[in-house]
Amino acid sequence: MTGTESSNPPSRARSWWGWGWADAQLGEAECIALGGQLPGTLARPLPLPDVASLQVPAPAVAVRRSLSHLVTADPEQRAAHTMGKAYRDVMRALRGRSGRVPDLVAHPETDQDVADLLEWAGEAGAAVVPYGGGSSVTGGVEYRGDAHAAVVSLDLTRMNRVLEIDKESLAARIQAGTLGPALEAQLRPHGLTLRHFPQSFEFSTLGGWLATRAGGHYATLRTHIDDFTESLRAITPIGASESWRLPASGAGPSPDRLILGSEGTLGIITEAWMRLQEKPVFKSGASVTFTSFNDALRGLRSIAQSDLHPANCRLLDPGEAALAGASHDGSAVLILGFESAHAPVDHRLGQAIELARSHHGHAEEPATEPGTPADAAVDAWRTAFLRMPYLRDALARMGAIVETFETAVTWDRLPQLIDAVRTEVGNAAHLATGHPATINCRITHVYPDGAAPYFTVLAAGRPGSEVAIWDELKTVANEVLHRHKATITHHHAVGRDHRPAYDRQRPDVFAAALRAAKDALDPNGILNPGLLIN
Repeated sequence: MTGTESSNPPSRARSWWGWGWADAQLGEAECIALGGQLPGTLARPLPLPDVASLQVPAPAVAVRRSLSHLVTADPEQRAAHTMGKAYRDVMRALRGRSGRVPDLVAHPETDQDVADLLEWAGEAGAAVVPYGGGSSVTGGVEYRGDAHAAVVSLDLTRMNRVLEIDKESLAARIQAGTLGPALEAQLRPHGLTLRHFPQSFEFSTLGGWLATRAGGHYATLRTHIDDFTESLRAITPIGASESWRLPASGAGPSPDRLILGSEGTLGIITEAWMRLQEKPVFKSGASVTFTSFNDALRGLRSIAQSDLHPANCRLLDPGEAALAGASHDGSAVLILGFESAHAPVDHRLGQAIELARSHHGHAEEPATEPGTPADAAVDAWRTAFLRMPYLRDALARMGAIVETFETAVTWDRLPQLIDAVRTEVGNAAHLATGHPATINCRITHVYPDGAAPYFTVLAAGRPGSEVAIWDELKTVANEVLHRHKATITHHHAVGRDHRPAYDRQRPDVFAAALRAAKDALDPNGILNPGLLIN
């Protein structure tokens, strides 16, 4: 069965410099009010950056005539494809220091277009940087350095269709340039869903999720896009690679595992068969409050090790809960949610609540009507979750430092890691800015053997030095993670910002194997240079 065509219609204008929709950015008065909650911020917000002020240079290269219909040298398009959406990127745009602007932006429409563009780039010595939806927060979609004659940003969003649906196997063949909303819209008439909802859902593509091993909204069991992947097709400079559709296989190392998480360094993912689900009908959720964060961690661990597999199982520390409006009395808040397409889930929710209560948690009566939000705390958290990137941009305009980073570590090391991050990153922020920093933590995903804490750092900056301070705090955070043997990233990818820490985390013999794979698949070294391996 074939799916529905989609053109990923740009019904609203996206911000070229910041997160999301241009019309959703906070106004000047809102920025001032928000900045007033942090000491040491600017009196007025930095002005919105103008593309014309970037003085985008003429392209250093031109494609062959047969490919000219696939590329553009439009200055605004090139500026919009220069960086991702990390705080570091936003602040560089606000300060007019965006970095190397791509010479061209390519919009292939077929696998053959991708192959032809890669062939030309190899001959021209042009770096090819896959863009996805441009939501990278680790420097994954920008070019750094000067080793290549030119830079091409490869935007696959014209390859945006669900090509085929196998209802019997609950799977679909989907083009990699399909943005999250367009993907779900094409599955909806069939009563199916991929149900992978990262925070970047509106502004990221299936190919981007696969290339970065993105984490989704499921807090347990199916936490990463890997869990939904049946097979992949990628175009490399030496040819196409397409794995078989299989529910599972023990036939040697997995070809899909080589491409998943490769961040565009080994090939360009153009389509994938993805495992689908029927839309959930039964939903039940509740929030549980704890006066002690350590009690909350123990309750969370009990649920993670219970085989109950909640869809949502997120713990907000008191600061994060207050920031989200989920709690105002200094309590930590655990947000629980269960769902199913086939059977009521009230009993499983009740069991999870009892486990939380056994660790001194307090829960109100859960909301169990199908399709309804759980309670006020859950509603507040969900609203804040979606709004947070826009608040981040507003604080950046006020000169504040807003750093986020996530990791994963085993349960035995989790409390010590959280304490070390709060202490050491807090001290570094105070030293760098002269003002106390706010450091909040939430646990976004949990496993029987560990959890994924996600930290937010809020601090005043120094005018003109915000990026340098951000880099200092990132370095301190990376050192803490390395010392506690916590991963440099649980779901945000390595990119360029995490590369030094990734080099220390991976085994040397694996680095040698990855380097050999890079040399074999990308002999001219054009695919996203500087990521994962030299």
